[in-house]
Amino acid sequence: MNVHVGAAATPEEAEAIAKSLAEHLGVDVDVHVGGRDEPAASASPPAVEYPLDDDLGPTDRERDLRAEIDDILEGGPEKYRDRLPEQGKLFVRDRLDLWFGGEGGTRGAGDASAADGDPAGVHFEDGKFAAFDDWHPNAPGRAGRGDEDSGEDDDTEDDDSGGDRLPGDGLLTGAAEFEGRDVHFMANDFTVKAGSMAAKGVEKFLRMQRRALKTGNPVLYLMDSSGGRIDQQTGFFANREGIGKYYYNHSMLSGAVPQICVLYGPCIAGAAYTPIFADFTVMVEGMSAMAIASPRMVKMVTGEEIELDELGGPRVHAEESGSADLVARDEEHARELVADLIGYLPDRAGEKPPQRETKPPKYSPDGIDELIPKSPNRPYDVRDLLDRIADAESVFELKEGYGEEIVTAFCRIDGRPVGVVANDPAVRSGAIFPDAAEKAAEFIWTCDAYEVPLLYLCDTPGFMAGSQVEKDAILEKGKKMIYATSSATVPKQTVVVRKAYGAGIYAMGGPAYDPESVIGLPSGEIAIMGPEAAINAVYARKLAEIDDPEERAAEEERLREEYREDIDIHRMASEVVIDEIVPPSTLREELAARFAFYEDVEKDLPDKKHGTVL
Repeated sequence: MNVHVGAAATPEEAEAIAKSLAEHLGVDVDVHVGGRDEPAASASPPAVEYPLDDDLGPTDRERDLRAEIDDILEGGPEKYRDRLPEQGKLFVRDRLDLWFGGEGGTRGAGDASAADGDPAGVHFEDGKFAAFDDWHPNAPGRAGRGDEDSGEDDDTEDDDSGGDRLPGDGLLTGAAEFEGRDVHFMANDFTVKAGSMAAKGVEKFLRMQRRALKTGNPVLYLMDSSGGRIDQQTGFFANREGIGKYYYNHSMLSGAVPQICVLYGPCIAGAAYTPIFADFTVMVEGMSAMAIASPRMVKMVTGEEIELDELGGPRVHAEESGSADLVARDEEHARELVADLIGYLPDRAGEKPPQRETKPPKYSPDGIDELIPKSPNRPYDVRDLLDRIADAESVFELKEGYGEEIVTAFCRIDGRPVGVVANDPAVRSGAIFPDAAEKAAEFIWTCDAYEVPLLYLCDTPGFMAGSQVEKDAILEKGKKMIYATSSATVPKQTVVVRKAYGAGIYAMGGPAYDPESVIGLPSGEIAIMGPEAAINAVYARKLAEIDDPEERAAEEERLREEYREDIDIHRMASEVVIDEIVPPSTLREELAARFAFYEDVEKDLPDKKHGTVL
């Protein structure tokens, strides 16, 4: 239990408070003074001393219960557990060890090394006995009943996915400690009918979501489900409190608490919506897939023959649909990614994200000016700029392979989490294409929901033009990016790094979009369009009338320089379009000072139910 007291409290007072509360409440207590992360005092409840002559103890009734629990912890039929190593995945309870047990994946199924078999970091599990009456020989009235197979799941490609063991109805739910944070979790047991969903498991899932709404703690979805069990759909599919309620609850939780989903297998049909509704989705190479229907169903409906990985594997969703935020190499890497990710997020809406000790950047800010080419058309990787602004080892990129013209990433500047939206001139000159606009809009919206300040690094010729991008909804998706930027109420800082042409400066948090500051570097330019396009638009006829090629080239150069003088960042500063021009080597400290100053800024939106754009 964490207790925060005023900054004036002495170490002795903190220690007294910790001891008193630990003794009174019977829990471990950490007392934090002021806003410090490290506790000033800690205490544990005193050991309970039982009478020496107390000879009472567990009876056969408790021993029978423990035996039943051990049986439940074994999961589904042994033959399905034996297949997991071939698939590169852990048994679900070993997966919970990896996430919450500290050592990671070291406890075998059924080893009740912690209370009731829970890993050390799991506070408790709910619903171990779900569906107990349907399969366990000790269940009341079960003796003498035939062990008929309850049927197969709906979408899995493997017809041999069932068996008569249904421990927990194939779903584990509970509460745990993850990276020092209290979280709710759910985890499918793939050994029980391929992790498919049925009535009791659905009820457990819904209860976990409702409790998250009440506690305001983050939710981890460790998904490995083939969908709903078609042969058992009565009672959970279309009911008011059935699978459909998952997505209603996802919607209610959206923006209230962080929802993070990791996919460990083929999540098909209804199971695929949970990762889509989550704020962040991690897929695992060689293991994960999600699709609205299985390849078998796709062939039946459309005639198309396709493998699951090509239908909905990690590459598809990381590079083409944009539905996957991160792709992990294996189970351990997936946990590492989520451990990093959650460090940028608060527990719930309305709280500030956690700060850390500041670190100097990976590379010196002194190199920023030389990094940025003078010519607006020459490429450079904006990540190199980030490495000279952000704290070392803090840049955490999302959707790296999708909409690559814009980089969306979390980082820390002077220890403070910041969401970065940066044009990347190394990819198609940093022009904003439909996918990049949509990616940026969703990232901005998520940062705003969880109080993460925004930093825009603008170096773009604007939104891309052409027939194909019109078909791909450049106007519609560009509108969403501009809307998200307009509606975000977190502190926003915009840096005009180099070119800021057309509506690109609007989408990238320009002066009209209520940023706390617009800072220019000496390489910056703001214009309706770049010099080449402007000269062609305005002077094409005049230049065509000049017959001498050398004379025409000289006139083009004169017009180009004249135009650039008009759009130069100094002109913009002189007219107070931007707030300041700063030496590039001071950009990091300038941003740190401004984010610190505007940390508690309050912004009001018009009194309305909500906008209609997102």
